[in-house]
Amino acid sequence: MARAWQHPFLSVFRHFKVDEWKRSAKEGDVATVMDKTLKCTVYRVRGSVSASNYIQLPRTGTQSLGLTGRYLYVLFRPLPPRHFVIHLDVFTEDSQVIRVSFSSLFKEFKSTATWLQFPFICEAGTPRKDAAGVPPTGARWTCLQLDLHDLLLVYLNRRYGHLKSIRLCASLLVRNLYTSDLCFDPAVTAPEARRAKLPVTPMPREMAFPVPKGQSWHDRYVHIRFPSDSSKGVSTLGQKNGSLPEAGLSALCSTGSAALSSTAAFLGHVPRLLPHSAPFNKPTQDSMSPEVQMHDPAASCRVPSAPRPLPEISMSCERLEVSSVGGPSGRGQEPSAWAEATDKCVNSTNVHVSAHELAVVPVAPEDVAPHEPPCREQSGQQAALGKNRFQQRSFLPDPILRLKGVIGFGGHSTRWALWTKDGAAVVYPCHAVIVMLHVDTRQQRFFLGHTDKVSALALDGSNSLLASAQARAPSMLRLWDFQTGACLSLFRSPVHVVCSLSFSDSGALLCGTGKDRHGRTVVVAWDTAQVGRGGEAVLLTKVHTDADIQAFKVAFFDETRMASCGRGGVRLWRLRRGGLRSCAVDLGEHHALEFTDLAFGQDLDSCTLYVCGRSGHILEIDHQHMAVRRARRLLPTQTPSGPLPKRQTFSSGPGIAISSLSVSQVTCAVGSEDGYLRLWPLDFSSVLLEAEHEGPISSVCVSPDGLRVLSTTSSGHLGFLDVPSREYSVLMRSHTALVLALATKCRQEHLATVSQDHTVRVWDLVTLQQLYDFTSPKEAPRAVAFHPTQPTFFCGFSGGAVCSFSLEATEVLVEHRCHRGAVTGLATSPDGSFLFSSCSRGSLAQYDCAATQCRVLRVAANVVCQDAHMSPNALVVSGDSRLLAFVGPSKYTVTIMDTASLDELLRVDISALDGTSSRLDSAVAVCFGPAPPGHLLVSTSSNTVVVLDTTSGRMVRELSGVHPTACPSLALSRDGRFLLTAADRAIKVWDYLMQANLGCQVYIGHSEPVQAVAFSPNQQQLLSVGDAIFLWDILAPNERLPPGSVRGSPGAPPACEAGPDDEGPSEESHGPKGLRQASGSALLVKEADRVVDAACGAAGDSWGLSMPPHPCGQPSAQSPRRARAQPAAHPDSCEPFMSQGKASSLAKSVSSPPASSERLHLKAVVGYSGNGRANVVWRPDTGFFAYTCGRLVVVEDLHSGAQQHWLGHPEEISTLALSHDAQVLASASGHSSTASCGQIRLWEVPGGSCRQLISHRDPTVRALAFSPDDRLLITLGYDGDCTLALWSMSTYELLSSTRLPEPVHGVAFNPWHAGELACVGQGAITLWLLQQRGADVSLQVHRERIPEEVRAGKLTSLCYGAMPLLYCGSDTGQVCVWDTRACRCFLAWEADNSEIGVLLCSGVRLVSGSDSGRLRLWAVEAMLELRRKGSGARSSSVFMERELTLDGAIVSAVFHDSMDMGVAGSVAGTLWYINWAEGTSTHLISGHRSKVNEVAFSPSESHCATCSDDGSVRVWSLASMELVIQFQVLNQSCLCLAWSPPSCGRPEQQQVAAGYSDGTLRVFSISRTAMELKMRPHLAALTAIAFSADGQTILSGDKDGLVAVSRLCTGMTLRVLSDQRGAPISTIQSTSKEDGDFGVEGTDLWLAASGDQRVSIWASDWPQGHCELMDWLSFPAPALMEAPGCPVPSLAAFCPWDGALLVCAGLGVHREVIFYSLRHKQVVEKIPLPFFAVSLSLSPGARLMAIGFAECVLRLVDCTSGAVQDFAGHNDSVRLCRFTPAGRLLFTAAHREILVWEVTGC
Repeated sequence: MARAWQHPFLSVFRHFKVDEWKRSAKEGDVATVMDKTLKCTVYRVRGSVSASNYIQLPRTGTQSLGLTGRYLYVLFRPLPPRHFVIHLDVFTEDSQVIRVSFSSLFKEFKSTATWLQFPFICEAGTPRKDAAGVPPTGARWTCLQLDLHDLLLVYLNRRYGHLKSIRLCASLLVRNLYTSDLCFDPAVTAPEARRAKLPVTPMPREMAFPVPKGQSWHDRYVHIRFPSDSSKGVSTLGQKNGSLPEAGLSALCSTGSAALSSTAAFLGHVPRLLPHSAPFNKPTQDSMSPEVQMHDPAASCRVPSAPRPLPEISMSCERLEVSSVGGPSGRGQEPSAWAEATDKCVNSTNVHVSAHELAVVPVAPEDVAPHEPPCREQSGQQAALGKNRFQQRSFLPDPILRLKGVIGFGGHSTRWALWTKDGAAVVYPCHAVIVMLHVDTRQQRFFLGHTDKVSALALDGSNSLLASAQARAPSMLRLWDFQTGACLSLFRSPVHVVCSLSFSDSGALLCGTGKDRHGRTVVVAWDTAQVGRGGEAVLLTKVHTDADIQAFKVAFFDETRMASCGRGGVRLWRLRRGGLRSCAVDLGEHHALEFTDLAFGQDLDSCTLYVCGRSGHILEIDHQHMAVRRARRLLPTQTPSGPLPKRQTFSSGPGIAISSLSVSQVTCAVGSEDGYLRLWPLDFSSVLLEAEHEGPISSVCVSPDGLRVLSTTSSGHLGFLDVPSREYSVLMRSHTALVLALATKCRQEHLATVSQDHTVRVWDLVTLQQLYDFTSPKEAPRAVAFHPTQPTFFCGFSGGAVCSFSLEATEVLVEHRCHRGAVTGLATSPDGSFLFSSCSRGSLAQYDCAATQCRVLRVAANVVCQDAHMSPNALVVSGDSRLLAFVGPSKYTVTIMDTASLDELLRVDISALDGTSSRLDSAVAVCFGPAPPGHLLVSTSSNTVVVLDTTSGRMVRELSGVHPTACPSLALSRDGRFLLTAADRAIKVWDYLMQANLGCQVYIGHSEPVQAVAFSPNQQQLLSVGDAIFLWDILAPNERLPPGSVRGSPGAPPACEAGPDDEGPSEESHGPKGLRQASGSALLVKEADRVVDAACGAAGDSWGLSMPPHPCGQPSAQSPRRARAQPAAHPDSCEPFMSQGKASSLAKSVSSPPASSERLHLKAVVGYSGNGRANVVWRPDTGFFAYTCGRLVVVEDLHSGAQQHWLGHPEEISTLALSHDAQVLASASGHSSTASCGQIRLWEVPGGSCRQLISHRDPTVRALAFSPDDRLLITLGYDGDCTLALWSMSTYELLSSTRLPEPVHGVAFNPWHAGELACVGQGAITLWLLQQRGADVSLQVHRERIPEEVRAGKLTSLCYGAMPLLYCGSDTGQVCVWDTRACRCFLAWEADNSEIGVLLCSGVRLVSGSDSGRLRLWAVEAMLELRRKGSGARSSSVFMERELTLDGAIVSAVFHDSMDMGVAGSVAGTLWYINWAEGTSTHLISGHRSKVNEVAFSPSESHCATCSDDGSVRVWSLASMELVIQFQVLNQSCLCLAWSPPSCGRPEQQQVAAGYSDGTLRVFSISRTAMELKMRPHLAALTAIAFSADGQTILSGDKDGLVAVSRLCTGMTLRVLSDQRGAPISTIQSTSKEDGDFGVEGTDLWLAASGDQRVSIWASDWPQGHCELMDWLSFPAPALMEAPGCPVPSLAAFCPWDGALLVCAGLGVHREVIFYSLRHKQVVEKIPLPFFAVSLSLSPGARLMAIGFAECVLRLVDCTSGAVQDFAGHNDSVRLCRFTPAGRLLFTAAHREILVWEVTGC
């Protein structure tokens, strides 16, 4: 009843008696005038300043209008040529006052938590940049209808209470204001509505505008309704174009009666995705940025309230005719009248928007540029012709490659080479591959599985077990069955880096030594007795020691006794009662020597231990009495008369450094650093044999029979000395650095390689032996090419020289120096006529090489690209020797020339091939195909391979997503069958003859990026070079397989596993996009002996597999060869979990402090892992809500916002599952370079403790699911073996494990039957029935193919509905419904136009989520009735009730049983609360989309600001960590940030300065939520920024090393300092000091640190223009980078507790933090670190220092006590750590995750 007096409408002016000015107020020029159009008195408000001329209701701010009407009608007319402003103060239901403003003065929509500003655009046809502005002279009377309820709900997610006050500011005419709960139509009168029976409410006569007879209301007036009618949804055309709603008002001044064209449309400057027909060029984008937008907790989208039928897709043969009506997208056509009206709107305004198609999302995407190329989807013609995914050919044979040979030795170390027991073979590492080489036959066998270089090897006495350790921390150990090559166990060592391994003779004990993360020496012992019997290695003990250990060996006669030696001593060890104890041997006068190796005497009665050292000493130690028997020293002496020119004796004097020794029963072999291998008798009376090597010897090893001595050198040589024959044989030679390029000889099996070790080597591909070796000590070789017919080859060098080498004379024939830069390309024509070379400065040279002495013919300057990627394929010649192709003259173009005349024939702009892309594409490598047809393959920076016609230049084909990174090398076989590409460490072989859905196989094995690939001259093998040289056999037959013999066809045999004799690296077959590497072999710590493989049967066949459990309870290891997955066909498919690319690996171990003494407590996590799948859980009945962020499980209270953090996973979490009783949460972590097996943790929900840890054989766990009774847990792998594993929740044992023949994308238990589950995958659905007899569990399997009518290549999601229905989503947007009883699909409809990754069903409602970001609610109550109709069912009974569009592909969703509300997660890293009843989506969790670069704090610590590569600056509330304001700049990255200091002015005038990648600097006002200043002091990207102490000057540094000083008040750059030019500025910090302190003038003290390890300290007085260099620090560059691609940054900061101290890190060769005194000009303190620091922050509140490492560890150092504490939780490098001004909080960031720590004890 309180609102009844305001119904049906209320005249505001009359009710408050505005003419009396008692309850209202006026200011300035306000008067009443007679309006001729309305023929009544109106109020005129005018004046040059709007704020000084206005009408206000009520009179004072303490009063309230109390108007509750939903709609406010403002009848006004703008007065040219001035602007006008309308302010409304609105009360919400929670008593919050919100100001809503409309003005022609505003140029863009702006929003804060308490203020909404909407621009009023007076001309719809005006260009966007001029749309907001002065009203035109012909401005008409306007009825502005504001829906206050929807306005607050949509933009701020608040409930409208009542209207508090109104202010009408100049310049305008206003007739009256009205409020009402009714929605009136001003263009319709009451008689017209009654006469025509229109379903509208006509405008009351008092409110109506007069319309002369014969005229239209729309011809004279304008009606604006904002927001639009909530009962009308977004138009279909708008949905297709991806248009997003805009905020703003526009008055259309065109005439016409059509409501669509004459009703005002709403426009504004909020960026959005535009339809393709609307021009949107770069200047327009620049004019709109930056977009200042509020964090919109509602971000709501109005959805259609009325369901609409879908286009019918039935299972009948008429499907093609029906679906063709809707066009390629599958939608039905809208009525023609609607289509015409929409077209008019698009043509008139250049933007697709209309009054009744408004959705209401003010927060627009950050970038409007990215679009998928339209050619990536299967065309409608292909679908009509039946060219679907079922007809594609598989890539056979599988695998198509087998590793034949590896040329190389060592990698991490050259110490490890072992004899087998019979002395017939040697075992040694070659980077990540372990090779067993038969010394007589030279046949190689491989142990594959390591993903990094092997650091240590050990072989037991019976040759049954081989142990190997991986170099990269944390070190992984593998135990191999030496006879079969199978990996028996894989486990992580507690040692950070394993340096040596030693087996006992029985193989029951394995000992290892190394360093922990603090650099301390560690000795570890494992019990390996059960490994060969299906058990696992058990850690017996781990001991820290202060002694240095260079060698450690277990005694062959007693496995409980060991010995070690190192710098300063020899120690004897004993294993007793599970512990290791050691005792130092009293060496007497030899106690200070450095010992390098040791060996036990081989005589069983002997008690002798032999130890050698760098001083040349060899000690004989009685290990029983722990005494030195005798000491000898190896000395060089000259004996010219002897049989050898040099003889060595043991005497006094300077000795020869001995690096290794090995003893047999009668001899001792000694290897020394002078390059000699010497064989002595055990009494060392005289040398028996010696062999000179080309470099220092690293290790020696006597064979068990004592007849052969194996030796290795640091220069990469491996060989042995045969004692009876006195002959030395070289087994392997190797490059000692990265191999850069290769070339093959066409008529001979020769291979030439160039390396960073300054050598050019020629190899025999048959024997894998080195034939020639050329060394260039001054210039490094860069490129190589063979002459096709002559015995010569050519080499290009870094100094610009091109040399011709003769293989016959082994000499340089001729040298040409026509290049001034490094040679980047070298190619010869196949006919042997010409040689071409290019250099880094853009020149191209042509040589005549037909004669023996080649000569220069032409040199062309600025032809080849100067800044192109370094690639062996930068310069190529066609097979017919007619064409030359290269990248140039810019990296965006490819040029084709005539080889004889160098005339340019064709130039292709690569950047223009994809017109829809927002980025410029550049060429990386080129390769000619066979002629005819004459194609050129171009690898581009967008990870695609483009096939061009060499005549016309048009694009013939395109292979997208070839590699995750740009492909620097590619090759096409001579017959055009196979395409070979390489990038990073992966090699891919593509079936090039397949025109659609190219299949490929991926091969790994290299531990470093592959530099070049090529086919062998006979085309039967291929070569890859990088860390080593790999030779692969091509297993494909010479003739192509017939079409009917492909896998999956009726006549094809089922896919099966390779036998144990098949050798080859692990590989997978994928489609052109989203390809991923598999680890060397999928292995687990626990393994079973038997796993049943599921063969790929034909459609409708029952597999009938029975899988008994294994006693060990774990799946077994398998051969590297695996069944292939069909290539993915849909380019926009939601890929499975992909762990984000990390800058470096995790630290091996973290010494976490005790919980009671922790100085840091994790308070909050900002972010959500959008790259996970099904990684959010929610139980509305209990309130339990959890999601993942990196390695953390975040449990959040939705009411209070308090968080719990469950840490335990070593890698990023891929998925979650909650038991049905909500007592257990299962989480799985994905694979990475440090974890080859998936890890699953089971958490107790009430307490948050980890109940159990189990391991999964697949590197990536794709999905988890609990059975309905919670007795079973199913896990589904994706990578590796794609294993389906069934676990018991009572015993946590593995009940069954099935290796699937191809990837499966989803699994679910039947809620109505606990023993039934379903899987969906490539082309089929699989139903499983669990049968349990006692402890045995078996699975009965039935597989059904997808009907061709469904038109889906793969099923990507599934969920059970009402019994017996199963809903499945596909990669083409289809939803098909299966009857699980009849095992048939009876209905399908098009639910989306992109892949459906999420399906949820409850009762009669179904929710689908797609990778297009659309979340849709379907009514499926008629499905059971349709099931009875069978194949005659039609989808017309399926209706879409609601639709919401989120900010990215939907990867996770969970809903209430009623399906009215739920939570959905997107790939953009946002969690949304979905309310179908209100049709809204609300932000729950939202973080940055890209890497966070900086965080800055307000002086009062009330707020903080962060910036990111996504171009946004976000301001957060520190109390709640809720987003308050967001400033967005399009197409730029925000790299640095600074908050104005407290001396800058009043608190309400706080500012944030941000630096961007385009060199611009922007200053934002926090109080005004607006950009105040934009300037460009730099041409390069800004990398550091800081305010001066007074806040009036800004210091900024860029990546070129320039520092600019800019004045804030004027925006002018005062000066530019170039002292540190050449290296990026990494840090700028400013502080205040006393004038004259440190002996210099000025009150400002600031520093700048650059990437070249230099720090400059300056004293300044900016108001006086004074700036003086006070000190300059320069440090040597670090000798070791912690991870490739992650340079150590230069960190420097002023010490907050001592202004005279400067703290530096990352500067110098040592891992340490340096305290430098500015007064004494010297280093006063050093704090050692375990790794190089990548971030640094010092606490102003306590003497604490936070240090971030690339190993994902955060360290807190107490600078007073020296105590350190390490904290885990980050999933990437901790590149940012910042204390708040008071030091109570610490912010850290790793990639896009932000962790907030609470500092205790401050």
